[in-house]
Amino acid sequence: QVQLVESGGGLVQAGGSLRLSCAASGIAFRVTPMGWYRQAPGKQRELVARISSGGSTNYADSAKGRFTISRDNAKNTVYLEMNSLKPEDTAVYYCNAVVLFNEYWGQGTQVTVSS
Repeated sequence: QVQLVESGGGLVQAGGSLRLSCAASGIAFRVTPMGWYRQAPGKQRELVARISSGGSTNYADSAKGRFTISRDNAKNTVYLEMNSLKPEDTAVYYCNAVVLFNEYWGQGTQVTVSS
């Protein structure tokens, strides 16, 4: 059974940094595209960043230059390094895995950026 467990969220001041982690199990992680999404109150879930099995990345415009997605295949873990955080980055951040055209989600981790 696929499990995605996020960690690393919290409360940070504007301009600060956080690193989110997502530990995956039940999947062939090495060949699985992974992503981070976020959902702010009253808004739809949106893509933040994705990383392919080969390490290619793409980012939402809001994340470019500030966030970095990476993966450690030895640890079955994907990371999201977030710098220069802004209050508008406040959201629940979700890890995503695409396995044989099926999508799986973690439970989410709250990120709150105070001004």
